[in-house]
Amino acid sequence: MGAGKSTVGRALARRLKLTFVDSDHEIEARTGVKISTIFELEGESGFRMREEEAIAELIQRQGIVLATGGGAILSPLTRQGLRDHGTVIYLRARVEDLWRRTRHDRTRPLLQTHDPKARLQQLYTERDPLYKEVAHIVVDTGEQSVQKLVAQLENDINPTVPHENLDC
Repeated sequence: MGAGKSTVGRALARRLKLTFVDSDHEIEARTGVKISTIFELEGESGFRMREEEAIAELIQRQGIVLATGGGAILSPLTRQGLRDHGTVIYLRARVEDLWRRTRHDRTRPLLQTHDPKARLQQLYTERDPLYKEVAHIVVDTGEQSVQKLVAQLENDINPTVPHENLDC
């Protein structure tokens, strides 16, 4: 949450001439309501069930860059499916960076708590080992620009392409 999955994913898809898909947007399109509404009506468990189903279908597509919700990794089925059907990139960010990027965002259901920064730390502690388990590529986002991250990822994905030949 706040690591840049959608922003970096969209830019990487453009760079690789692939289609960008955001699993949260897919779920919203399928249900006709916002993620926050699903959380309100069905709770996190109801949302996670929908997310698992959507991702299971999305990973069957070819030629896409898929950005998943941050909690998608909680499902063992989703972790296995992602690992088996593509190159999984973990955009790792420090909790301080995540807090800076999300602190004014009121649309994230899991951060609607009295101490959102502590919640981010808890989520990071729970999820980081799962992200590492499934990732083919781990990249620290830090203060890098999106363009620099995308160039680094393209090089990591296609290591045989000389870096000087990349479109920037």
